[in-house]
Amino acid sequence: MKEVLNKLLNGEYDNHIFPFFWLHGEDEKTIRDYMKAVYDANIRAVCVESRPHPDFAGPKWWQDMDVILDEARNRNMKVWILDDSHFPTGFANGRMADAPLELCRQCLVYRTVQCPPSGSEMTVDVDECRVSTPFVPYNDMERYDVENRNKRFYGDDKLLGLIAVRKNGSLPDGIIDLSANIEKKSFVFHVPQGEWTLYVLHLTRNRGARRQFINMTSKESCRILLDEVHEKFWQHYSSDFGNTIAGFFSDEPELGNGHLYDTGKPIWKLEDQAWGSDVQTEMKKRLGDNWVSLMPLIWDRSFDQTEAAKVRFEYMDALTSLVEKNFSEQVGGWCRDHGVKYIGHIIEDENQHYRTGSSLGHYFRGLGGQDMSGIDMIGTQVRPQGEIDEERRSGRFYHFVLASLAASAAAIDPKKHGDSMCEIFGAVGWKEGVRLEKYLADHCLVRNINNFVPHAFSLRKYPDPDCPPHFYNHGNDPQIRHFGKLMLYMNRIATLTKSGHSVPETAVLYAAESDWMGKCMPPEDVAEPLARNQIAYDFIPADVFTRKERYNTDLSEGLCVNGRKYRSLVIPACEHLAPCVEKILPYLKEKGVQIINAANISPELIPDELDKGSLRSVLLDPVNRDIRALHIASDMDLWMFVNEGTELWEGVVSLPSSGECCIYDAWENGLRRVKTEAYDKRTKVCLTLKPLQSTILLFCCNASSSYFLPESFEGTEIPLNNDWERSICRAIDYPNFKDGKTVSLPDCLAAEMPHFSGFVRYERKVLIDKVPSRAVLSVSDAHEGVEVFVNGNSAGLQIVPDYCFEIGGYLKQGLNTVRIEVATNSERENMPEERCETLSGITGSCSIKIKG
Repeated sequence: MKEVLNKLLNGEYDNHIFPFFWLHGEDEKTIRDYMKAVYDANIRAVCVESRPHPDFAGPKWWQDMDVILDEARNRNMKVWILDDSHFPTGFANGRMADAPLELCRQCLVYRTVQCPPSGSEMTVDVDECRVSTPFVPYNDMERYDVENRNKRFYGDDKLLGLIAVRKNGSLPDGIIDLSANIEKKSFVFHVPQGEWTLYVLHLTRNRGARRQFINMTSKESCRILLDEVHEKFWQHYSSDFGNTIAGFFSDEPELGNGHLYDTGKPIWKLEDQAWGSDVQTEMKKRLGDNWVSLMPLIWDRSFDQTEAAKVRFEYMDALTSLVEKNFSEQVGGWCRDHGVKYIGHIIEDENQHYRTGSSLGHYFRGLGGQDMSGIDMIGTQVRPQGEIDEERRSGRFYHFVLASLAASAAAIDPKKHGDSMCEIFGAVGWKEGVRLEKYLADHCLVRNINNFVPHAFSLRKYPDPDCPPHFYNHGNDPQIRHFGKLMLYMNRIATLTKSGHSVPETAVLYAAESDWMGKCMPPEDVAEPLARNQIAYDFIPADVFTRKERYNTDLSEGLCVNGRKYRSLVIPACEHLAPCVEKILPYLKEKGVQIINAANISPELIPDELDKGSLRSVLLDPVNRDIRALHIASDMDLWMFVNEGTELWEGVVSLPSSGECCIYDAWENGLRRVKTEAYDKRTKVCLTLKPLQSTILLFCCNASSSYFLPESFEGTEIPLNNDWERSICRAIDYPNFKDGKTVSLPDCLAAEMPHFSGFVRYERKVLIDKVPSRAVLSVSDAHEGVEVFVNGNSAGLQIVPDYCFEIGGYLKQGLNTVRIEVATNSERENMPEERCETLSGITGSCSIKIKG
């Protein structure tokens, strides 16, 4: 890390950013212009996405890719490729429309018939039972897909089984298999003692909104995606693989059963289950020849739930293992065999990451073949002070689980080499600007996310209504330079954190199996109290116990996964545990691992239990629930702190690190001194943590004094709130300002000009009797990006309050011209006035503090 820090301080950094580069068939000039815009924003890679392109994998597509790769080679940039003609991954560029039936998606669907009272004779009309339960779209999106994108009828629907299940029953007499009567037109069922339900089971390919997508459980079906996309890129650009072409990106691959983006449903509430011939083979292997008779237990909640849980476990374990092997590992293996990497993410929302439908049933297995862990953080999933649960949104999941999933997989999966990725920033609307983007970036960085895919550079004519905001916008983006400075900040921190490894204190069981089998506490219930007490945690799947070689698991002296040593294991409360977890817990206790089961303790008390085992590293005085912490170890100790609250925090933080300590300012790219006190193998550090800003402590850095930034000082403050000449211009017209007017601060520009987006210039004269040794200009609040000029010299860019600028070197004796330029976001020129939420211009006060 010392070597990396020295590289950073000398202006070098590694690229960790590759934004989506949306192609729609634009001309060569536009493509080259946008590649330059990406490069000028301190980004050295793109991820090309057809959004959609009118000729994907056709002549125009390859012509456009030629231009992109030419620009990338000339600029020493990398190119990633989203691996399908349109989102989500699995469409295989339309190839599934005429693929063999056996390679298409399939579902196991059920319906029930209530049997008459015991002792009755029930006539079962088998011909009627042959008709599968129809798929009824939930919404307009599903209806459109069904009517316009699923015109093929699959003619191999099959009546799989007729199974009678007794309420509150158990094996073996609680289930009667009537499937031997399937070939008849009808038969009579003599209802035994008890309350019985007849389950009618079908296999069908005529369900779901996205039927013409690959079957993620089938190796041969997934191979179609490789043939239609990856192999064609290899044919055109094999010499660029591993050089300019970095790899492929899978975007939200899904199993596709159920309804589109239908979240929050456990397995027994789904209308149908993902299926395929390989799943069927696994069911027979795991459950025996009578496997069909056990399938109703996937849904039935009245039957003996211990036995039902076993069936659900075997089904989901088989399903997700097949997805990992036949989809994720196959695609990842192809990529690595061809010298490139494989990355992407699944749908994680509302804990869908361990469910089927719009996701892949298991976060770690779904990404098992990838070279980075990945998540999606677009929309309003994560937002300032958004750690609350609302209708249809679990804010606690997004704040305390989502990013930690990616960081955990990157840490414990040897294949990931510590790399985590977040698709970030998009689909919020034009109200999103660099101020919110800074919050989102810090949210990820302090949770050890170290690669980013900003969403997006869209080459379509501005304003593109497709999931804004977008960046650059053909010169219409007022904040593109400020965005570029943010990218530089993110690259610097990611370069630094990637040079070491995270130091966890606690493992939290990734309880996918428990969620499959029965009711389970959501992971945010145990993660929130850990995060709010600055306790580092990783989610670990049960696979670390059954696939020790895969995860480099060492249990000889406790719980160690891929070199991460956990002193405690927290288990969310649940009805059923994975068999391997139940088996290993006594052994872990013997080895001194503290086991905390949230079924036996309120989650809020978990930090106190960890205190009893001296498992707390970060101690804040005063305590604060909104401060997040990250510990990275190498030849230096790195601690990153972010205040996600609204109030400034001042106090002392006690850390288990020693040696000379300083602050690395990633925005200014320099070091700052900090007051410390060593005691008992720990160090107390006096800190001030401001909202929207980060603080990075480095221990044992021993850097040259030339890298240290000026220290804060006491001085004379000169208020500058009056006599400003304000003028405006749109971004595309910069620097041709107009509509000059004298104003005082704070300015009320948003109310005065409700439809304006662009640059706001404030200019005035300042009399300096004697040139000071130090001078700092401060703007208490503005919206959003701020640049200060003194006598024509730029003093830099800032994007969050307090906006402070060192200007002493630009002042002269006598009259000085001070100019402040504020870049708004793009909401007001794109949204009706009544729907606009953002402010514009300087909304706070301004002053200069002078010393000497």
